Parts: sequence; C-alpha cells; structure tokens
Amino acid sequence: MDIDDSLYSRQRYVLGDSAMQQMAQSSVFLSGMGALGVEIAKNIVLAGVKAVTLHDCKRCEVWDLGTNFFIREEDVHSQKKRVEAVHSRVAELNPYVQVSVATDVLDENTDLSFLKRYQCVVLTETKLSLQKQIDCFCHSQQPPIKFIGCDVFGICSRVFCDFGEAFEVSDPTGEEPKELFIQNISQGNPGVVTCMDSRAHGLQTGQSVCFKEINGMSELNGSTHQVTVLSPYSFAVGDTSSFQPYAHAGIFRLVMMPKIFTFETMEQQLSDPRLLTPDFSKPEAPLQLHTIMLALDAFLEQHARLPNIGCMQDAELLLKFTEEVSRTLKNKVSFELVRSVSCCARGCLSPLAAAVGGIASQEVLKALTGKFSPLQQWVIQPLQSLPAEEFAPRGDRYDALRACIGESLCLKLHKFQVFMVGCGAIGCEMLKNMALMGVGLSRCSGEICITDPDLIEKSNLNRQFLFRPQHIRKPKSTTAAAASLEINPELQIDAHLNKLCPATEDMYSDAFFSRLNLVVTALDNVEARRYVDSRSVSNQKALLDSGTMGTKGHTEIIVPYLTESYNSHRDPPEEEIPFCTLKSFPAVIEHTIQWARDKFESAFSHKPSIYNMFWQSHSSAQEVLQRMMAGETMEGSFQVIKLLSRRPTQWNHCLALARLKFDKYFKKKALQLLHSFPLDTRLKDGSLFWQSPKRPPSPIEFDLDDPLHFSFVVSTARLFAGIYNIPHSEEVRGILKLLTSPLRKITKCVYLYQHIETDETVKKPDQLKMTVSSEEERQAISQLQEAIISSFVTPERLRMTPLFFEKDDDSNGHIDFIASASALRAHMYAIEAADRLQTKRIAGKIIPAIATSTAAVAGLVSLELIKVAGGYGFELFKNCFFNLAIPVMVLTETAPVKRTQIRDDISFSIWDRWTIFGHEDFTLSDFMNAVKVLIPLNGVKLHRIPSHDVQYLRKYDVIVTTVFNKVQ
Repeated sequence: MDIDDSLYSRQRYVLGDSAMQQMAQSSVFLSGMGALGVEIAKNIVLAGVKAVTLHDCKRCEVWDLGTNFFIREEDVHSQKKRVEAVHSRVAELNPYVQVSVATDVLDENTDLSFLKRYQCVVLTETKLSLQKQIDCFCHSQQPPIKFIGCDVFGICSRVFCDFGEAFEVSDPTGEEPKELFIQNISQGNPGVVTCMDSRAHGLQTGQSVCFKEINGMSELNGSTHQVTVLSPYSFAVGDTSSFQPYAHAGIFRLVMMPKIFTFETMEQQLSDPRLLTPDFSKPEAPLQLHTIMLALDAFLEQHARLPNIGCMQDAELLLKFTEEVSRTLKNKVSFELVRSVSCCARGCLSPLAAAVGGIASQEVLKALTGKFSPLQQWVIQPLQSLPAEEFAPRGDRYDALRACIGESLCLKLHKFQVFMVGCGAIGCEMLKNMALMGVGLSRCSGEICITDPDLIEKSNLNRQFLFRPQHIRKPKSTTAAAASLEINPELQIDAHLNKLCPATEDMYSDAFFSRLNLVVTALDNVEARRYVDSRSVSNQKALLDSGTMGTKGHTEIIVPYLTESYNSHRDPPEEEIPFCTLKSFPAVIEHTIQWARDKFESAFSHKPSIYNMFWQSHSSAQEVLQRMMAGETMEGSFQVIKLLSRRPTQWNHCLALARLKFDKYFKKKALQLLHSFPLDTRLKDGSLFWQSPKRPPSPIEFDLDDPLHFSFVVSTARLFAGIYNIPHSEEVRGILKLLTSPLRKITKCVYLYQHIETDETVKKPDQLKMTVSSEEERQAISQLQEAIISSFVTPERLRMTPLFFEKDDDSNGHIDFIASASALRAHMYAIEAADRLQTKRIAGKIIPAIATSTAAVAGLVSLELIKVAGGYGFELFKNCFFNLAIPVMVLTETAPVKRTQIRDDISFSIWDRWTIFGHEDFTLSDFMNAVKVLIPLNGVKLHRIPSHDVQYLRKYDVIVTTVFNKVQ
C-alpha cells in the first residue's frame, strides 16, 4: 500500500510504515457520540484507519453544543440524531477512511456476532454491565477483538483496555535505537564493553545489543548478546575469554525484542485493578476514583440516571454505594472525594474529554498495530475537586460546563481576554476547547486574539483538524478563527497574521498586554517561547505553554508571583557536529546528511544570495574591474567573479557542472584524504590514525547505470538550472555519455597535499573573509576582463535565483539532492545509508507529530486555563509530562518562584518591579536616596524591572541604572 506522504509525513515518523499499513487494513467500532466519543473518532480518523463505524442512538440536545464540537445549533433545532449530525464532519477529516453509521440499539439482548468484522471495539457512554458483557465476548474470540472502555463523569474519567491473553508488541517504546562507538572490550567472563568518550549507553539489564565493525574481537561482529549494566558507560556481555583480543573500533546497537502483554477481562479487573498512577503526590487517588466510579455505575444501574447536580441527598446515596463497592475490592480506600464527584458527575469538562480522548485513541492505534506498550489496564484521570454550586440548568450550551465548575467561574471564562500565539496543531485543539467552554464571549466583553504568519500545508491536515483540503495555502489564523466560530458563534475572535517578535512590538505593546488575562503559546520552537515568556513576565500575565514530539507531550503553567517562568530554566544546548567531522571524517549517517544539507545551503542558497548582494552594491562589472585593477580590496569579489566565470548557459552545461561535482565530492576528496593520511598512518602515541570513530574513505567512480549516481547528477543539475534560470530538459543520459570520456581525462591529475583540518574545536571559516592570494586576485581580474570583452556580462547574467530549502515539496528536487548526496558520502565512508524518509526528517529537522498527543496535551493545558480563571492557589496548578507510547503520565506541582533577599524585610522575584515615579522637582539625588533605602520618598513608588527584560525599558524617556554606588 502506498502511503500519502504529503498527508501523513509527520505521523510516519511516529508510527512507521508497517504500523501505518496495518491501520489502513483495520476497522473500528466506536459507540457513543458524546464529548469523549467524538474526540476518539476525530483522532483515529485523522490517523488513517481503514474504516470506522460510529454508533449512537441519542438525539442532539442543547447540552451537546458545549461538549461536542461537531454538533451545530441547527442539529439541535431539528432533533437530529447525534451520530447523523457528526457523520459527515468526521468523514471529511480524512478521505482515505470509510466512515459509516449505526443507530440500532446496543444492549444486553443484542447479538454481538456483528463485532467479529472489527479489529477493535471502543465503548463510551455505555453502562458497566454492558461493557463487561461486550468485553467478555471480544476476549473470547480467536484472535481476540481488542476492547477499550472509556467514561467521563464530571471531573473524573477512566480508560480500560483488554487486548487478549497474549498481545504481542513489536516495538514497546518507539525510541529509535542509537548506535554508540566502543572504546574497549575486555577478554574475560564476563567481557566488559566500555563506551567511547564516556558516552552513556542508556541500556537496561536484560536488553540485547548487536555488534559490528569490531577489529580484533571479530567473533562479536553480527552477533546479539544480552547485557548486564555495570555503569552508565559500561556493560557485560557474557564470556569473551576465548575470543581474539580486542584491537580497536566497533559499534553496538540496541536490538528491539518483541514483548508479550497479558490482559484480564474487565470482570476480572474490577476488584483488583492494575492502575496507572499519574500523580505520585496523590497515589491513592486513582483507586479512590475507581471505587467512586463503580459506585456511579451502580447508581446509574439502579436509578437509570446519574446523581443530580449539587444534590446532597444523591451525594449521600452515592456514598452508600461507594461503601458497598469498597467491600468488594482487595484494597480499601477513603471516601472524601465522593461528594465532589457526585455534585458534578452529570456535567462534562470538554478539556478533560479531549485529554482522555487522546489517551484512548492512542490505545486504539496500539491495538491495531502492536506498536508501543499498551495500557495495563486502567488509567483514572485524577482531577482535584472544582468548586461546586447549586445548579439550575439555563438551557444553553454551557450547562455541562456550569455543572462542573459553577456559575461564577463559568462567567469568568466568558469574560476572559486571551492572546494565543500559534494556530497549528495545538492551536487548533486549544481553540476548539476554548470555543466549547465559551472563553472570550463578545456579549461578556471577552475576546480571543490569535496570531500566526503561516499558511496551511497539506501535511497540516493530518493533525490540525480545523483545516480541510480547500484551505491549503490559506492563512492558519483566519481559517482557524472561522472554524472556531462554527463551533461557537458567540465567540469574539480577532485573527492576525503577524509573528510575535521585537519587530511587532508596536502592535503587541505593553498596552496590548495590559488588557489580557492570559497568554497561550502553541509554538514549535524554543526561541519564540522564550520571547513570549519575557513579554508575559514583564507584563505580569499568566502563560500556558505546551508542546509535543511524537507520543510525548508536556505542559507548563506560569502564574505571576507563584511560579517560575519559562526562561527560569534552560535545556543544555544541542551538541554541534565539529567542522572537521563534517568536512572530512563523518562517522554516522547524521554527519553525511548534515554535510549534504550544508552543501545545498552553500551552493544553491548562500552563494547566490551573496552574489546578488554584491552586484546590487555595484553599478556595473566595469566599475568592479577598475577598482580591482587599482588595487582596491573588495570583500567577496573573488568568490563572485568565480561564480560569474563558471556560469552555465545551457542545460547540458548544468549536467556537466553536476558531473564535475560528483567527482569532486566522492572521488577527489577521498584521494586527497588518503594522500594526506595513508591507511597505515599512525599518531604520535603509535595508534592508527584511521581508527574508530574515523573511517577511511574509498573513492567512487561514476557509473551512469547506477541509479544513485544518476539521481545525484540529475538532481544537482536541476538545482543549478534553477539558480541560473535555465530551463531543464528530460534529456540526460545521452548528454552524460558524451561527457564521460573527456571528464576522465580532465580528472586524471596529481592530487597535491592540501591542509586537512583534524582539530575538532576549529569552526567553519567565513568564505567571504578568507585570505586570497595575489595569484588568485590576478586570475579573478583576468576572468572578469574576459567576461566583459566577450559581452558575457549582461544585467540578466548578474542575477541568480537563490533556492531556499523546502522539505515538503517533492517536486522541487531539494530532498532528491540531499538524499542522493548523503547516501553517496555514506557509501564512500562505509556508513549504513538512511532511507529517503529518515533523510528527510533529519535534514528538515522535522518534529514527529500525531493527533493523539496533540489532543491530550491541549486538553491538559486547557484544564489549567480553568484554574487560572478561578485564581487557584499554587498547590493546585499541575505541570505534566507524558509519553503515550510507554505509557506514562506524570503530574507535578509547578516550580515555585525564587526570591532574592535584599534584607530581612525586602525580597524580590522575577515578577516584581520597582518603578520610580518622580515629580517636577525630583532630583538625581532624590532618586539615588530612594534606591538606597528602598522605601517610598517624596511620594515615590518602587517597583523592580526584571533584569532580563530590556524591552520593558522602551516606554521610558530617561533610564538611569546604578552599579554599586556609581550612576551611569
């Protein structure tokens, strides 16, 4: 099956092609089209399963408008069935998925044999007795039908999985196995492997590794061994005492071994559940909520309804049910959460449904593919109690929310002024959540302001669910705003197309920030986050940050005066590949891919840009010639004239230039290295120069019949044609055949010694500022004279078209060049080449992404938005990190803000500002005295400006800083 990479490119990096193909052959039955069911439907249809049957019997109600983003007011007025209302809107998310509808009643008397045509069954809004019956049926099938049961009751939720008695997982973690170089392997029992350069191996005892490229102890090459970890940098692999002594080199790699998971039925699991514990500060909470939700099931079974909102009589009745359920469990729990759960069990928090829907959807994909470790077997989402109030339904779309958080907090959300930066995957999900909750209503003078300069691409459609194919190449912000208004027409949304940066501070000024209640980031890079954070801190505004990478996600909550800011902590900088490694001594495939990307940037982007800038600064070639002949040094002139003199004018010239590049990159370079450092070269300590991680190159002779050689020359020629504005032709092979013979004569030369850098600390030189010899200057003058005399120089020939790397357009040839160049260089250095997909990811620095993680992270951060609106205390805010692949979820308290003590009674934090407001007679001496004593003087008010926020100072006419006792 062909995979539509233009749609699924980001998801392929998460799941892999094998899992994608398995999904495309699988069918899912999904019952319940409420808040949770529609979230799951959205996520699995975006992922690309073969078919989904949506089942539901209920009709649309006003209540649904605040919980189901695919139900509209006209659906409520016409009393349409929920499943019929959402069907077409779910189906248009992905044209590759068959979405059908079922409306028959599903109960204890239903013949369940129809489920045999599905690989996975997902139930929401289904009473527990029926869940147990259907799970038992699915568990008994051969092979088992994977079963998932999900529920959301007000402020609590649960997900249950049963994938059968022996569910095989091919890849438990989804982590890409790393290759590490070996420093030494001892002869002994056990043999001890030591990593080179004290690199941590990251292995666990019991895992297996395979070896290759070992010199000396060659018996290990190609073999797989189970490891026993001895330290972060060494491990044992069994008896090596009879092997040859280790000499040098060698690489080991983690081997992913399949793992079998065993599941019990829901009936078996109820009394002693295997629970995921997200919040280790409340380890008892999951079991408490499990017990209470079983009591809710019993309440529902007996009364055919859930407890009434805010009804204390029903709360007491639920408490009795909870006590009865507790007696059936293996472990006993306390019941302090019963009344809180009872008061809002009928309500629905759409952000909680989003978070749980993301988790449950990922379990569906695991069930279909055997990719990643499944949930074993319950996750109970612990959400602390929200304020409960007496509830009288208003008959509007916010009743479900009001039932959970109360009238006053609901009204605060309606009045909120929110600024969201970024309208991509997380941004779309956040807008959906805010629309359902009624954040920023026009009638309450609230507003959501969004900004994003990007346009919609086809690859966005896989996870940015507010966009459709007809929106491609349209702005993200305005399109997302229009889609959000379809979900909730009462919103007030102001959509901008600007980048938030210092250049737009006139628009997004301190006055703009002053009216906000909250800033939300939905960004994909650290620097942009840091800037938004600095503006939020300087204006003392709460900030909600979140992000995903594949199945991983994080949320960070930043609240004025309570927490640290985003800039309070910094990740260590990424290690740069040394210049000498890229240029001459690649050791792993990442080196060859980065080298190819650098070559693209240099030849087709940087040099043409510099060339154009040079000629824009000079009126004519004659003027440049006169100044050079007068002995004037002109920066960059040598490189520019070199490009001008070698400029091709026809397609066959581009092919010839590409053919010369082949020999330069993959033949001449290898011969130069081997001339400078023959294979037997030794260092001062007697060790071989060419030993791990250095690899000796092997020159490559061009072969017209080799597809990789042919691909490199054609893609390179196309790019040269692009920058020189030459039409390219399909005529290639015949031209190259004519070029082969004379090229061999041209390239037969003696490769004289050239300096080859081996120092890893040396940086890449600035090409424009490199020293040029007098001979090179003379040659440049001669070349320019020749070009002018032959009338070669015209205004058109003094212009080039720089090519800017675009990874998602396969028709432009950019990835073709990088993939072929990287693979050839890998072959030259005996490095295992990467496929095109992996090359594209590394070269394009693509962040793997999937809709499930995006929905989960946006749901979690939206729950914190409610707490910000409610003015919650420090201990109730939660940061989160999760990895849905393992799966693991960790909720932690936010980091408290650090305070600097000045004296016993005065301290400050990043949130404090000391601003001095003087009067017309206020002197510098007054100012200094005020600062010294740090108390009000002559009506002076003191605030401190955060030291890292220079932008804040721009609104002042005069700035005075004090260092020790000196005024600057």
